[in-house]
Amino acid sequence: MKIVLIDGQGGRIGSLLAARIRKEAFPDLELIAVGTNAAATAAMLRAGADAGATGENPVVVACRDADFILGPIGILSADSLLGEVTPAMAVAVGQSRAQKILLPVNRCSNHVVGVPELSLSELADRAVDCLRELLDGRTDGRRTQPLQSC
Repeated sequence: MKIVLIDGQGGRIGSLLAARIRKEAFPDLELIAVGTNAAATAAMLRAGADAGATGENPVVVACRDADFILGPIGILSADSLLGEVTPAMAVAVGQSRAQKILLPVNRCSNHVVGVPELSLSELADRAVDCLRELLDGRTDGRRTQPLQSC
């Protein structure tokens, strides 16, 4: 199972996700960190990602065969994260067949209505809960039970 973490700026969200995923000890997961810049990639690697790469082409390539993509909601929007997400990155994430677990961070002109304001730590916890539920409910890549957290 391949999980791709995508983050930019300082990589705080991606590193929180990497640390929590590793803490949960998902044994068969390949955790790939893809940063929009070197600082974000380095932060996710320090937090426990198995491998990492930086830039537009690594995002495009990693999204092709990912089972799950996790990151801030801005990874779906070109020019978000202060311009670090390119149009090609946003398209690659959006068109990927992977399950996407997106954190509703209300920044960079993206606002998610109907979602309570939570700390980044709480959002990371909920994202990992959602990942766990999706993994527990998968049989041959299909969900077999209703989801509670996501």
